[in-house]
Amino acid sequence: MIADLNPYPEYKESGLPWLGQVPRCWEVKRAKSIFQRIDERSTTGKEELLTVSSARGIVPRKTANVTMFKAESYLGYKLCWPGDLVINSLWAWAGGLGVSRHHGIISSAYGVYRIRPDAAMTPAFVHEVVRSSSFNWELRVRSKGVWISRLQLTDISFLDAPMHMPPPAEQAAIVRFLDWANGRLERAIRAKRKVVTLLNEQKQAIIHRAVTRGLDLSASLKPSGIPWLGDIPQHWEVRRLRTLVHRIDQGVSPLAVGFLAEGDSWGVLKSGCVNRGVFRETEHKQLARSFEIDPAIVVRVGDVLISRACGSPTLVGSVGRVKSLRYQLILSDKTFRASFRDCVDVDFMVFAMNGRYYRHQVEQAISGAEGMANNLPLSSLRDFVFAIPPTAEAAVIAGHLESETAGLQTAISRLEREIELLREYRTRLVADVVTGKLDVRDAAARLPAEVAPDIGKDDADTSDEIESADEEAVV
Repeated sequence: MIADLNPYPEYKESGLPWLGQVPRCWEVKRAKSIFQRIDERSTTGKEELLTVSSARGIVPRKTANVTMFKAESYLGYKLCWPGDLVINSLWAWAGGLGVSRHHGIISSAYGVYRIRPDAAMTPAFVHEVVRSSSFNWELRVRSKGVWISRLQLTDISFLDAPMHMPPPAEQAAIVRFLDWANGRLERAIRAKRKVVTLLNEQKQAIIHRAVTRGLDLSASLKPSGIPWLGDIPQHWEVRRLRTLVHRIDQGVSPLAVGFLAEGDSWGVLKSGCVNRGVFRETEHKQLARSFEIDPAIVVRVGDVLISRACGSPTLVGSVGRVKSLRYQLILSDKTFRASFRDCVDVDFMVFAMNGRYYRHQVEQAISGAEGMANNLPLSSLRDFVFAIPPTAEAAVIAGHLESETAGLQTAISRLEREIELLREYRTRLVADVVTGKLDVRDAAARLPAEVAPDIGKDDADTSDEIESADEEAVV
């Protein structure tokens, strides 16, 4: 059905760079004629606390991966109702906005806008438009500030923004079609992610067996003295990480000015730069050229990086080795770098730190007080224990694991790339449909009577939540 979509019969110029031509019967109006600003405050602070997810829009905070501490009181926070457009003014350019399906309270730093009674716009269509890649151009242009991480979209700037208005019947058709298309694409993504999960489990089983028992099945065993580690080969040792490294570095948290470093510019790693054994150098943000680079935290080939903090607790503690570099990068404050002693086989340690018993220690370390659930304390990391074979044996085990897991990792990487392409396709489809580049009226009319959206949370590898130090501030 998607492949059969065609353009509208007639178009006209919109006069907007991000919109281009629109169907002849569509209108373009300023947001001020569509929305009115709402500023109603909670008198109790007891309503449902909501937050912004860059992947899911406005959601209950309890369902989101937000690493910030909660405020002591939510008295005076802004109220919103289903159908209200909520915008995190500091993160609108990064997808920090959407139409709420919930009644609740949100940070006073957010903007709340309600569709005017005389405006022929539906909340569901508004949600698709404001979160589309096309309208994002307008949000970026209208968000002002010195640093990209502090670009702010004011009420005046947003309400002066142009927005297109199809006839109400076409808005309903567009929403209906996108609910159906997003459901199908989400099911495909979910199915591939389940396969990735199974392959990772198989990879984990291979690694766990080798890094706790070795390759010699006839080797004599001894109790490790640690319940969750069990028996280990007689000639192995149990060592704490502090005895295996001579230094663990941590980076800094400078202001970023762009997404990817260009030319001879530098970048700072993001929290998702290491993911289940894989280092991803594109997970960084560009630094200002005036930033003074500290050689002590420059990333180099061969470095072993550990995720100290991440929006998703399942990725905290992830370990990866830098095998190649195209960018000039420094460590962020959310990343550790472990420098091992010469007597330690580094490749073996990387495998061990992607094993089950290491993960068990990470989960224990991050399950402490509220607000620390997504942070791995350095003191805990240094006390982690490992089953360590002689150096020569460790090198043989590492080589064996590299060979045994290579095929699995190739399959995992291929599936993850397919998931990425499906997400890119979904982004392009939504943009083309909400801007009228594709006519979905007939397709929507042919859909079954009940088309319920099937949009569960897409368990992406990195956090999907917008985080801002201003999010919990009461104004």
